[in-house]
Amino acid sequence: MIKKTFLTFCILLTVFSHLTGEVILPKIIGHNMVLQRHKTVPVWGTATPGEKVSVTFGAQHQETIAGDSGKWQVKLNPMEASELPREMIISGTNTIKLRNILVGEVWLCSGQSNMEYSMRKNSKIQPTVKGNKPPEDDLSMANNTNIRIFLVKRKYMSPDSTHSGWETARGVALRDFSAVGYFYARELYQKLHIPIGMISSAVPGSRIEPWIEAKKLETSPKMKNGKILEPLSEDKGDPGKFYTTMIQPLIPFSIRGFLWYQGESNCFLNENIRYAYKFKTLIESWRNDWMDDRMPFYFVQIAPFHYSGSKDVRPHTAENLPEFWEAQSLALQLPKTGMITITDLVDSIVDIHPAYKWEVGRRLSLVALNKTYGFKDIICSGPTFQQMKIINDKIEVTFTNTGSGLMSRDGKPLTWFSIAGSDGNFVPAHAEIRGNKVIVSSDDVKKPKYVRFAWNEAAQSNFINNEGLPAVPFRSMNQWEKIF
Repeated sequence: MIKKTFLTFCILLTVFSHLTGEVILPKIIGHNMVLQRHKTVPVWGTATPGEKVSVTFGAQHQETIAGDSGKWQVKLNPMEASELPREMIISGTNTIKLRNILVGEVWLCSGQSNMEYSMRKNSKIQPTVKGNKPPEDDLSMANNTNIRIFLVKRKYMSPDSTHSGWETARGVALRDFSAVGYFYARELYQKLHIPIGMISSAVPGSRIEPWIEAKKLETSPKMKNGKILEPLSEDKGDPGKFYTTMIQPLIPFSIRGFLWYQGESNCFLNENIRYAYKFKTLIESWRNDWMDDRMPFYFVQIAPFHYSGSKDVRPHTAENLPEFWEAQSLALQLPKTGMITITDLVDSIVDIHPAYKWEVGRRLSLVALNKTYGFKDIICSGPTFQQMKIINDKIEVTFTNTGSGLMSRDGKPLTWFSIAGSDGNFVPAHAEIRGNKVIVSSDDVKKPKYVRFAWNEAAQSNFINNEGLPAVPFRSMNQWEKIF
């Protein structure tokens, strides 16, 4: 139904342009937008077939002829960042003047409710998590004219003569915008001092399948043990529903990369490895849409939640969520990806919408600053399992992303470590930091073989690096290592 509706819209748009003889622009191209610096910038739309269309921006002037279907596109050459507001003039039979346009960095943020979580909700939060104070620049104070926002509303993506959609990040427009997206932009601006454009396209309760073009799910991923999964398209969840209405209309608007915060709805289904393959498909297909197979893709590992006590969808155990965390982290095998862990940003594990979105945005910005913008001195992840070594009756665990050192957040013994022998029966373990390693042991396990950390949906460990970033949950017997 969605495909038919979108096709009908495209046909009507073309017919309308034929009848009026006017140049028509997609919703994403409008007043107040930010153009991506250092990359070719497509500008496109429809007009009468054979109509000459020109685009002028700054010193650039590009011309083209609308094709037989009425579609046209020009590409502006890469530009440097600019805080100087300028006009873009698109001319054909009619002339369109787009005002107040900047050049800087543009990111697309997507997912479900925790990405959609708006600034108006965030402004009501009273923080209680230690070490995570609210920012000074909240909804009531935000007034940076160099941060621009575009909120994708799937029922309002049709072109219109107002060329509206992009807004300065303040006041009424900011109230309904993604808190994660805004605080990410705020942090980038403070470091880069250039215009930042954020596009938010998220739907509460959405699974991952609607965000993937339906035909891209018609594959049968092979598992490591040789067994073949059924095609991903066999899953329910309206494949392509939001892709068609909320992602496709944005292509090929030039952007730097993607931010993704989603997974709760798929975790309710007890998914693990199937989600990993879907996630891989989404990342690779979106990159293919924007014709850049190394476009940055940074995502949030979902927060602790009491799935085992939920009556939604399927029965859970306390280990289902850690298995999902593991599936999410497999995407790090793909190039130009990054992940943040937020196990510490939860006041109650019965709240699937944890607060502290300013800190989620900040942590995502750390990843971008380190991996995309070259600030290699910025630590962007908590301690991450690297390898283990059995030494007599103990296990020595080595980590990457140790930053300037390992520590306990509250000065107490490390929590949520467990250990097991060959029988696989895990028991709580004593864990001691020694330099940049952790020594794990238990009097109940004389011949240890496996170690786990935070392998429980309720795990909110005190294990961090000196930069305050929480350690990433892991199990040493991860059977899905290097599957992609």
